[in-house]
Amino acid sequence: MRQLPLLLACLLLQACTQTQKGLEQTVMLAISGPDDVTITSQQINDLPYASLYARINDGPRIFVVLGYNENDQQKWVTQDKAMLVTAQGRLIKTLGLPNNLQQVSNLQHDPLADGLHIRKGASWTRIVQWTEQGKVRAATVSSLFQRGEDQVLDVAGHRIACRVWHEQARIDSSGREWENTFWIDSRSGEVVQARQMLAADAFPVETTILKPAKS
Repeated sequence: MRQLPLLLACLLLQACTQTQKGLEQTVMLAISGPDDVTITSQQINDLPYASLYARINDGPRIFVVLGYNENDQQKWVTQDKAMLVTAQGRLIKTLGLPNNLQQVSNLQHDPLADGLHIRKGASWTRIVQWTEQGKVRAATVSSLFQRGEDQVLDVAGHRIACRVWHEQARIDSSGREWENTFWIDSRSGEVVQARQMLAADAFPVETTILKPAKS
């Protein structure tokens, strides 16, 4: 399913109805709002686009909309035309950032593919390619999953009971280690919130799904 980017669509709207005005106000918030952008639950519900909050490399929180949903991958487009690509809630590629994730292999065996049936000690191995200080890096990354304490998230006016999973990731060849954390909806098994590293133990990316993509 292909969707028009939010900003392009809103530029074509005339401010003649309350809904259209709400769309325009939301766009202005995303572009010129405070350091941490906040979109109201009503604005999120009124928008015909899937959306999320993102915090990239510990910067301000931004509002991001879904550009494309195809081949089980979601491509989220920022106002400044950067892109975050996710699959099953995992960040698998980025474009337009100072450092970028280029490729993640073996996605079909990612434990996040079946979020309601992850078991303590579940493991996963993949090859990851990314850029770091202008140089392309690649490494084999192995992970182990450990269950955290369940939490209830308040997202866009909805309280969502979540299972929390901590993923301990390691590159054996260099000894670099880091942790990714995923908040998984206890009913649907979908990742609602995540904090994961774009590169090995560097460049954190936090995401919170406000309105999920439709399959």
